[in-house]
Amino acid sequence: MEVLREPFALPDSVSGTAVTAGFFDGVHVGHRALIARTRAEARALGVASAVLLLDRHPATVVRPDSAPRLLTDLSQRLALLRDLGVDYAALLRFDEERSLQAPEDFVATVLAGELSARAVVTGEDFHFGLRRRGDAAMLSALADRLGFRAVLVPPVSDGGTVVSSTSVRDVVAAGDMRRASALLARPYELHGVVEHGDGRGRTIGVPTANVALPGDMLLPADGVYAGWYRRGDGARIAAAISVGRRPTFYDENGLLLVEAHLLDFEGDLYGEQAWVEVTDWIRGQERFASVEELVAALERDVARTRELTLGPTGQSATSP
Repeated sequence: MEVLREPFALPDSVSGTAVTAGFFDGVHVGHRALIARTRAEARALGVASAVLLLDRHPATVVRPDSAPRLLTDLSQRLALLRDLGVDYAALLRFDEERSLQAPEDFVATVLAGELSARAVVTGEDFHFGLRRRGDAAMLSALADRLGFRAVLVPPVSDGGTVVSSTSVRDVVAAGDMRRASALLARPYELHGVVEHGDGRGRTIGVPTANVALPGDMLLPADGVYAGWYRRGDGARIAAAISVGRRPTFYDENGLLLVEAHLLDFEGDLYGEQAWVEVTDWIRGQERFASVEELVAALERDVARTRELTLGPTGQSATSP
């Protein structure tokens, strides 16, 4: 997948695109349906598939005080789109000027113009341009005049709920990671850098990687989880994951941390990029009366993590 920067310029060998557009937070199953249809339209028309990808959530520009926490950072979204077989990701800077652009002008200059759209694929709730005036109906009205086909993809439902970034945020915030995995078609993943902490885990025999995350990312509910720690080289190691403020040592004003205890691992992780897959809820955060009680609970958490990630044998903590 090639990432295009503004102003978008397709190679001379590309005669046009089938394109879908949006922020694609989470790249959930609803987004995947849009992308699958976009790729199908591209094949039928003999053109390239493209995603016009906003570089930031529109709410951070038009209503920053109520912008949602994010499911994925930009690098995660690009990686997921690449995995789905998209030919081009056109990275659109969304700023105040863009938010004031007339939707008709956006379609003519960016979609039909720079990206040479032959098909534009959207969902029913797609809105764009000044005051969100642009929608699927407007695209249909503009299609013939600008030389593209407007394709509408119905929403994807799961268990009677329409899958959206908002619905995924709700289940992640509630700590229901199995449900989140179903809506995302993958485990929920936190991406950050391993930083030095206060070393408490190592002093009690349960060392952890302290994964620092950007402040705009959505964390699962405070609790202890089973999951996986993925390194930059692709190694995937079973991990017991804590999200919370370590109530045994600190009050409610303690730092909110994501800590991963890697099973059967010894080594230096400081400074490396980490991807933490949070797959199963184990228990809520608790304040223990003593360090000994905490250590006993952590040992149970590790045993449960081993069971959930590695199965009954628990022989290897690393998965290719």
